[in-house]
Amino acid sequence: MPAPVAVAPPPAVPPLALCAVGWLVPGAAHLWLGRRDKGVAFFVVLVALFAAGLWLDGRIFPIEPSEPLVALAALANIGIGVPYFIAWALGLGAGNVVAASYEYANTYLIVAGLLNALVVLDAYDIAVGRKA
Repeated sequence: MPAPVAVAPPPAVPPLALCAVGWLVPGAAHLWLGRRDKGVAFFVVLVALFAAGLWLDGRIFPIEPSEPLVALAALANIGIGVPYFIAWALGLGAGNVVAASYEYANTYLIVAGLLNALVVLDAYDIAVGRKA
């Protein structure tokens, strides 16, 4: 029977601070935890996905309480963190409803934010020791 492999304990990191940093900058939480390859990969892929959504004429949805599905899409967009605020400040993401790629682009923008939320949860699990 092989000897059990010792797993190094995760660095002592305040989990809420880690989550905030991971939300603001995709992949930053993994970088903070010393997982450089994962952090860089998450950053590149998620920002590229968000940028592709903008490039394909996607819409950054406003928070619209009277339209719950639009508000949910807006929360998903915000999930990407700083790239969302940069795009919003630059006036990007107006959307072009008649573009053939409009729906695909919206999907890219929404999925980028939701995937970043999963990446933050992964970093949280590592920080609290649930995952090696």
